Amino acid sequence: MAIEVMDRTLVASIRNQREIQPDLDALGFAASKLWNVGRWTCDRVWSETGLIPDEGDLKSYLKTHERYADLHSQSSQRVLEELAEAFDSWKGKRRNGDSKANPPSYRKHTDDHPRSTVTFKQKGFKVDTKFGRVRLSKGKNLKECWSDFILCDIEARPDVDLEDVKSVQQVRAVWNASSSKWELHLVCKVEVEIPETPGENTVGVDLGVTNFAALAYEGGHAELYPLNCLKQDDYYHSKHIARCDDSASDRATRLNAKKSNRRTHYFHVLSKHIVERCVEEDVGTIAIGDLGGIREDEDGDVKDWGIHGNLDLHSWAFDRFTRMLAYKANAEGISVERVSERNTSKSCSCCGRKRKANRVKRGLYVCDECGMVANADVNGAENIRQKVTPSLATDGGDRSNGWLAQPSTYLFDSESGCFAPQEHVGS
Repeated sequence: MAIEVMDRTLVASIRNQREIQPDLDALGFAASKLWNVGRWTCDRVWSETGLIPDEGDLKSYLKTHERYADLHSQSSQRVLEELAEAFDSWKGKRRNGDSKANPPSYRKHTDDHPRSTVTFKQKGFKVDTKFGRVRLSKGKNLKECWSDFILCDIEARPDVDLEDVKSVQQVRAVWNASSSKWELHLVCKVEVEIPETPGENTVGVDLGVTNFAALAYEGGHAELYPLNCLKQDDYYHSKHIARCDDSASDRATRLNAKKSNRRTHYFHVLSKHIVERCVEEDVGTIAIGDLGGIREDEDGDVKDWGIHGNLDLHSWAFDRFTRMLAYKANAEGISVERVSERNTSKSCSCCGRKRKANRVKRGLYVCDECGMVANADVNGAENIRQKVTPSLATDGGDRSNGWLAQPSTYLFDSESGCFAPQEHVGS
């Protein structure tokens, strides 16, 4: 096995929770207050100029504000950066046709003591991995003396040795609502044993809004992963959130958090399952479609995919899923290559004929040149795979292509939390 240094986020529990919780509560409350001050500032500038200030402007406006000095300067900067990123995300949703998207709200203004995540950059912390201690800096306003700080005794999972950590770039203090405790997330570089590549085969992955993933293996078979379960889950939670009188209420906040957590769980389980299937199929390279620019046409203008299409394209986290897949694949010695999806949906994976009309309807591709019939998503996945490993099929090679029209379908079971092949029931 090869040893590589990779980026990882380690979650550590805090052994001296009772001693330091009041100090961490104060920092979490300060981060919420600074967010709310920044949010109010954006409102004021927006109403006067019609523009929303970016992160640089926010930092300039609020650098002398009394709330800014409640946290270490780098931590305060990160709060304002997150606010600016939230506004950018909201504007992106509006540009892409999501008329129901709301701008970022105030941080839990109905709570007595809201606890926001506090990020500490290089100058705001020190880590002693040998003795399992992390020193966090307070803001000037919260210090009793110039040398005042928070000293956390941390404990990682049993399978993690803190002494293997090479360097820590960032520390986040995160309030875990389920356990009612603070925990530390250490963004660091660690030495990881990378196994040998499972094989030399290649698989193409096409991401979409009906079948979230379609896989075409080099050996000549395909798999589909429909989104039905996740769409039903999203619809259920969105319906109950809409019934809340106040979108900032505790109930709405809990429902939004549950909806987000379930989606994250789905993406993690799916990416893990795909990597496991790749190991079984001796796959050494995953070619995945790069969906960057999918919302724009060739002139850079925003495409109109229809009301539901626009919402789906913005809501499904394609880039986030790709990062998860790459993270898990690399740990198994499998490389992930992003390739352009240009013409993959309208090209025949058998003869190479390009014709948009060949995609006769959603889910069906029929080539007018060679007569090939295929599932449209699988055809796209095979075209993506061939961009990394060209196939003789496109050069007139004789190869059975029945598998393109009859892929295996894997469904997500919400009770067991895993994927299983769809059972075919005879008539």
